[in-house]
This record gives sequence, structure tokens and C-alpha cells, in this order.
Amino acid sequence: MRASRVFVTNRGSEHRLPLFLPVYQPHRQHGLLESWADGPTVDGCIVNSYFLYKQRDLREQVLRQGLHDYLGVSGLVTTDSGAFQGFTRKLYLDNRDIVRFQDRIGSDILAPLDLVTPPGDSRSVAEAKLTATEKRIKQALGLVERGILAGVTQGGRYMDLRHRSVRTLRDYGVRYLALGSLVPFFNRNHDMTFVGTVAKDAREVIGPDVPMHLYGAGDPCELPFLVACGVNIFDSASYGHFARDGWYMTPYGAIRDAGPLRAGEYRCDCPACADEPTEFPEGEDLFLHNLWTICHTMDEINKRLDDDTLDAYLAEILEVHSAWFPNSALERSWRELVG
Repeated sequence: MRASRVFVTNRGSEHRLPLFLPVYQPHRQHGLLESWADGPTVDGCIVNSYFLYKQRDLREQVLRQGLHDYLGVSGLVTTDSGAFQGFTRKLYLDNRDIVRFQDRIGSDILAPLDLVTPPGDSRSVAEAKLTATEKRIKQALGLVERGILAGVTQGGRYMDLRHRSVRTLRDYGVRYLALGSLVPFFNRNHDMTFVGTVAKDAREVIGPDVPMHLYGAGDPCELPFLVACGVNIFDSASYGHFARDGWYMTPYGAIRDAGPLRAGEYRCDCPACADEPTEFPEGEDLFLHNLWTICHTMDEINKRLDDDTLDAYLAEILEVHSAWFPNSALERSWRELVG
């Protein structure tokens, strides 16, 4: 089932799919936009509305200016509700209040205060959280006037609950689907089995026309495979997390040794790498390189979809990735997913 390639917001802005939304970080994103006149596409961003809401002065400023003007971003702006923060602390926040706030500040895509469901949750806990999340989404659908509400799926590690979640949201008539609580299933060994199964099943249930967003996905070597599973919107702060730990992103997997660069097996043309193509950039430049690599990968995915050569691109990635990372589970898990 081939997913739609275009998404139109309530503001009338049209966005080509797939796309990647970096987590908004002002000093990094502004610098990036200024230096990328001929670089890859930056389609917008995602920002945590809870952090905007919890500080009274900041909340009032964003309400006055509007979210897009406050951020200085003209593209697609999506907001999270603070649900992840609610997993680790008491938020003293009501679903109705945070949904209305996101809508009032002009978020294009806003989120309910869903209940995060990590892999360790028992079936009874996962089902209870799913039921509560469904009620909050139904409530939120009646509150949104300007933006589009993301129907956030839950269900933990239980595929039948995941399937039920998407089916219920489809029946609610959601116009935008977000796959929640899947970040813990990502790992350095790139086992795509569970996440890919969830994505394929969700696309089958929701149909080709509803945009499907996978929260927290941002490893460039995995993004093309997730697109093949039906996902067409991604967000992440991975570019920063990887850089902080010394990882240099490539379309074939993140590396911590510059051997492939010195051997001429990989060359990056981003501004951070232009002068030292055989060494890793450092500090903020590594953040820049990683974000460039993710966005460049998304441009390549779109090109391959236009040319109907995505399968060939996946084969190319698997060939290089397997040579660089012989113990990776990427190829094995992908073969299992596609039968």
C-alpha cells in the first residue's frame, strides 16, 4: 500500500512527504538555516509545548506572537504535549488545557496528553494506558479548532493492542497518525523487527492517505526502511545525542572511527566536513554534520520515491552497512519483515 506523498495543513500549507522535523534548538537550527542556501531541505520542526506552557511569561509571549513567529519558522511546526515528561514526573497538567494551548498558539499538528507505554509495562497496565489515551484523544478532537490533532497510538509491546489502537483512531476519523512509545525499541544493533511490524500494520489499517509520524526516529540508516514500511514523517533530537557521544552519522550507519573516511569509502559535502573530509568535525560542527546527514537522507529518499528506485537504495544501504557492521541485525530483520 503506497502512502500519499502530499500533506496539506489547516493553514493551507502543502508539504511533500516523507519529511523530517528536527527537535527545535534555536542556536543550532538558525545557524543551520543560514548556512544551507544550497543544502538539503529543512521542512519545519517539532517543539515541546509543555516547556512553553509551564513558564507564565513565556506562555503569554507565545500566545501574543503565535508559535511560528515566536520560533521564526515558516514551515510545518508540530508540538508535543509533555507526555514524555509526564512519564518521569508529575506534570500538574490537564489534557484539555495543553490541547487548547497548542491550538491557540497556532501549532499545525498538536498532540494530546497521551500516556507513554514502555516495553516493561505489563499487559494490564498497557491496556489501561491505551484506554485512557483513547479517551483523551476523543476529548481533544472536540477541542481543536485551528490545527490538526495527532492521533497517538499506544499499546506497549503487545501487537494486538497496537492494532486496536490504530483501528480505534481510524474509527475516530483522525487525519494524522503518530506512532508513540517506540523509541525504546530502537537499538544500536538496528533490529527493525518490532518497529517495522508496528509501522506496516498501522499503515495497512489506517490506509494510504493519512500521514503517519513515528515519534523519535532519527537514525539516517533506518529512515529509508521505515519509509518502506509506510512511515512518512519523522522527528528526533538524535543529531545532538549522537554528536554528544562522538557518533558521526552516515546514510549507512553511525561510526566513531574515521576509517571509512580515510579509506575513501565515504565522503560528506556538508559545511562542517568540507575542509577535513578524512576527519570527524568536532563540537557544534558534529551536530551540524549529523543534522545535515539526516536531512540529506530524506532528500535522497524523496528522489528515490520519485524515480521508483527505493528498493535499489535499500539494497545499497544494506550492502555497505553489512560490510561496516557485520554483527548488525539490520539486514536479517529487514529480510524477515519483507518475507
